[in-house]
Formats: sequence, structure tokens, C-alpha cells
Amino acid sequence: MSTMTAEKPRRRLSPAQRRAALLAAATEAFSAAGYDEVQVTDVAAAADASPALVFHYFGSKAGLHAHTVEAVLDELTDRWSAATAEPAPSARERVRVLLEESLGVAARTRLLIAAGDEPAATTAVRAAARERRVQLLRDNLVLTSGWDRHTVAVPAWLGFVDAAVGDWIAHGRPEQLRAPLLTACLGALEGALGDWAG
Repeated sequence: MSTMTAEKPRRRLSPAQRRAALLAAATEAFSAAGYDEVQVTDVAAAADASPALVFHYFGSKAGLHAHTVEAVLDELTDRWSAATAEPAPSARERVRVLLEESLGVAARTRLLIAAGDEPAATTAVRAAARERRVQLLRDNLVLTSGWDRHTVAVPAWLGFVDAAVGDWIAHGRPEQLRAPLLTACLGALEGALGDWAG
């Protein structure tokens, strides 16, 4: 009797389904370990695919990481866009909702926040996503026309939020720190702007 084990046949998926499966596996892998620690072969195996398919869809490990982070940041931007489409009693409350959306994504994956060992392609993805969020904030804060303070305040505040959320993730996302985190971030923006415009 042969001792060889037959290779398990892979599921037949459409290109879109296969790509989504690879991104889901990569999200889990990169959320659990740093970029240098994750192996393409492990991502492929988790998605029931071959390493060749990873390179076919994403070009390289760096490309895979960049597309994975892009998917996470696109989700956040979509959540922000949906949230800003809903009425809010004040600018402060609107920003609080945006922060809640950020924490919702951060609770699922640490990829929301940059890590030190990321490839250049991922850095570019983060920069583009950051600009979209800066514009969303500016559009929804009803900032005074011609006032330059927000030019510095809004992007700087996003850096504060990223640092605060990154610290929250690093400490295991404790629920008891969620409310203080929101309060600190809201206070930081109010202080940076000088007032809640709108």
C-alpha cells in the first residue's frame, strides 16, 4: 500500500474570490506578526492557494502587504464616509463617531496603525489614505474660510490619534481605556483648533 498522501484539491474560486481569500489570510497573518516574520507560503496555505497565485495577484510580498493595508484603510475611509453622511448634532459628536469607527477597525486588526518594518509601497498607501481622511475632517468641521490654523491642526491631530490608538492596541485593546481614549482625542482636536467650528 502506498504511504503517499494525495494532495487535497483546491477549491475552485473566481479571481475576485481568490484575491479576497488571499487578502483575508494576509490580514490575519500580518495582524498577528510583523512584516518580516510573515511568509508568503503561510499566507498561501491559509488561503488554500499556491505561492504562485500570491505573486500573480500582488506581484511580491511587499505588494501583498500594501494591498492588505489598503483594504483595511479603505474600510475605515468607507466607514468615515458613511458616518459623515448621517446627521449629527455638533461637530464634536461627528468626530466622536469617526473615532468610534476607527476603534472598531483597530479592535479587529493592528494594521490600521503603521509598524516600523513596513515596505515603501505600504507607506505610500498610508499617506494617500491619510490625505483622504484629512479632507473628510476638513469638509465636516466647517472650518472658517481663509483660516490657516486647521492646515496644521487637522493632519497633526490624526498623528495624535494614530499614536493613541497604537498604544491602545499595544496594551491589548482594554475596554476600560476606550472612553478615556475618545475623550483625550476629542480634547486634543478642540485644543488644536481652538474651538469646535460648526
